[in-house]
Amino acid sequence: MTFKALLASKTGDTVSTSLVDFENEDLRPGDVTVAVEYSTVNYKDAMALSGRSPVIRQFPLIPGIDFAGVVESSTYPGLVAGDRVLATGWGLSQTHHGGFAQKARVSGDWLVKIPEVFSTRDAMAIGTAGFTAMLSVLALEHGGLTPELGDILVTGANGGAGSVAIALLSGLGYRVIASTGRLDEAAYLRALGAADVIDRHTLSEPGAPISKERWAGAIDSVGSHTLANVLAQTRYRGVVAAFGLAQGADLPASVLPFILRNVTLAGIDSVNAPQPVRLQAWSRLASDLDLDKLARTTKVIGLAEVPEVASQVLAGKVQGRTIVDVNA
Repeated sequence: MTFKALLASKTGDTVSTSLVDFENEDLRPGDVTVAVEYSTVNYKDAMALSGRSPVIRQFPLIPGIDFAGVVESSTYPGLVAGDRVLATGWGLSQTHHGGFAQKARVSGDWLVKIPEVFSTRDAMAIGTAGFTAMLSVLALEHGGLTPELGDILVTGANGGAGSVAIALLSGLGYRVIASTGRLDEAAYLRALGAADVIDRHTLSEPGAPISKERWAGAIDSVGSHTLANVLAQTRYRGVVAAFGLAQGADLPASVLPFILRNVTLAGIDSVNAPQPVRLQAWSRLASDLDLDKLARTTKVIGLAEVPEVASQVLAGKVQGRTIVDVNA
């Protein structure tokens, strides 16, 4: 039986994609087969499809680092046909066929049952980006931050993870400062809960190793000079959660924020997060995320539109979350 899939191939250094009819028997091994309903376009997906980063390690491969759908068949304990499930990270779009297809076969260890309050579409409106945002909020809380301790900065605020982070933090009572290069979209960020919006260029250039204290914590998706400046302006005993490299993978910073202000830099990895952490994060998303705010962040496309949207993501032209309806 065939199904539609977006297949990535590589010739030389060039990665290309094509919409193909894929065979069930050509799926990779796994003990659960899922009828996929939705996926998303994340920054990592855009990097994979562009070939800028070696995300995809085996070609040809179906990309897409996450998906949500309904179990079609299972030999995995605790999962049966009809269960609504999601997958984020693990080997998807790296060594294992991913979510840009109408079917997926994976290990049951990779799957999380979707909380009752979410539809499969909601689950992918959150997706990897929203899951990463929740992991970042958990890291701030683990470091002892509470709303009374001061503002929280969110960089890359117009992106998927930034948008969900603002919605989560504001809902939890934090005063959020959003950093963006698109000040004309400040109304969108304020609707999500940002109390203040600043120009990203105030953070993106080389700065002093330590500066005036401005925020109690931050969630950063940018890296490089931006992260260095965020750390330099974090208050005493503040916490910064970092997961992105939109500006660069370097960190041209000093140890001064760490040894003079006792600042904590918490790295966030969503790909290999252990199952108990995933369950905690999705439980918190179910209780803490305002679905009306989530709806403001989303638009829906079909499989054929994924490559074009991915290029727009890299150009910084996409706001919020892009859901892929694989059956559209």
